[in-house]
Amino acid sequence: MKFHHIGIATEDINKTIKYIKELMSVINISDIIYDELQDASLCMITLEDNTKIELISGKVVENVLKKRQFLYHTCYSVSNIEETINKLISMGALQVNDIKPAILFNNKKVVFLMTELGLIELVEE
Repeated sequence: MKFHHIGIATEDINKTIKYIKELMSVINISDIIYDELQDASLCMITLEDNTKIELISGKVVENVLKKRQFLYHTCYSVSNIEETINKLISMGALQVNDIKPAILFNNKKVVFLMTELGLIELVEE
């Protein structure tokens, strides 16, 4: 597993983009897209050191926003998503959803699991 990005829940993606741009050196901001399978609006920000921050808004993050929790998930890239899911489940993780293609990642397979590290997303390389 290799670190890929952090996911931040937000009510207003444009407002959060402005906030991040005031604090950090941003080199790229993707278009804001709606992913029907994830039921979320998404945007990926790349910082000068190549750290990526995914902004997520919509129904999928409503409950965490009500709790004023903004760090939503940590994402890791993996070479084989099924093998990694099985390994994490054997270590006590709970798979939260089915594997789906993610529009933001050119339809690469993604899945979410609740682990001892909190909610993680896996994206297959």
